[in-house]
Amino acid sequence: MILLLALLIGIVAGLRAMLAPAATAFAARFGGLALAGTPLAFMGYAWTPWIFGIAALAELVTDQLPTTPSRKIPVQFGTRIVTGGLSGACIGAAHGMLIGGAIAGIVGAIVGTLGGSAARSAMARAFKSDRPAALIEDVVAIVLAIVVVMAA
Repeated sequence: MILLLALLIGIVAGLRAMLAPAATAFAARFGGLALAGTPLAFMGYAWTPWIFGIAALAELVTDQLPTTPSRKIPVQFGTRIVTGGLSGACIGAAHGMLIGGAIAGIVGAIVGTLGGSAARSAMARAFKSDRPAALIEDVVAIVLAIVVVMAA
């Protein structure tokens, strides 16, 4: 179950790179994701969730811009892999499975990046506009992030 949750938070990172670490940091700080005493304890520090939260909000806004680059270019893809691995590691670490969680988060980030891009492209074609597809993707990512951190 824990590795599935780590995989799912990785998928969130594939959809919105900063949302996954923001969700895990807020859960570590306020929601009971027990990271104290682990190498990832910093995720529950006072400023960490706010820093990731601001980055996540900025990403939600900039994702709507027509000049935003593809999530599949190396820098964007790499960022999603790193944030997926970090977020998956947080879910895993809270249950003594840091490495397994990191690996599951990385796999999830790859799935979320490629699958999210394909799904958004298909929705944009169906809607004849990218904006509704982007907003649906935002909602899916936010709801999935909340469900995962509450279950972890």
